[in-house]
Amino acid sequence: MNKSLEEHWQEVYHKKNENEVSWFQKSPKLSLDFICSLNLNLDSHIIDIGAGESRLVDNLLNLGYTNISVLDISLKSIEKTKKRLGLKSKLVNWIVSDINDFKPKHKYDLWHDRAAFHFLKDSLEIKNYIKLLKNSLNVDANLIIATFSENGPLKCSGLEVSRYSKNSISNLLKNDFKLIKSEISIHNTPFNTTQEFLFTKFKKK
Repeated sequence: MNKSLEEHWQEVYHKKNENEVSWFQKSPKLSLDFICSLNLNLDSHIIDIGAGESRLVDNLLNLGYTNISVLDISLKSIEKTKKRLGLKSKLVNWIVSDINDFKPKHKYDLWHDRAAFHFLKDSLEIKNYIKLLKNSLNVDANLIIATFSENGPLKCSGLEVSRYSKNSISNLLKNDFKLIKSEISIHNTPFNTTQEFLFTKFKKK
């Protein structure tokens, strides 16, 4: 595991409350809209990548999903989310891992990633992430990835990011995934600024 990266995110979640980071969403509406459009079975295996303190897991539990995994590099963020969920946290599979080191124990029906993938800058890391996707998802599984758009920020949390267009992300994944939908979303940060995201939905071939 990349200790310096792990320490960076541990510090972020140790020092800041959930509504003091730019990516905070009181309700992850677009992610939920995309997920609900899939009409998944409630026992589908779902994983949220780089979740931080995202409230997506709360909403998925409320909708009745029973096989939810949450992954983040920061143990602190997962501890805080567990505390927020209380007893419901026992219904979730929690994974503390750098995505570059993640070795899934089973395959998933839905992979959701809002703003983790765009932190990968190295071409080898990006290639390995795509290989991980291919090997970790069932046939006909769904993939939802949200990244900064071409008009999005160049940095987030002091780290450089990759920005994507519909075509550029589709070209990266085209060998194994078919683009089903893309949508530009303007995210309002807690600091009265805006960030442009690209939400994409893919189906594994």
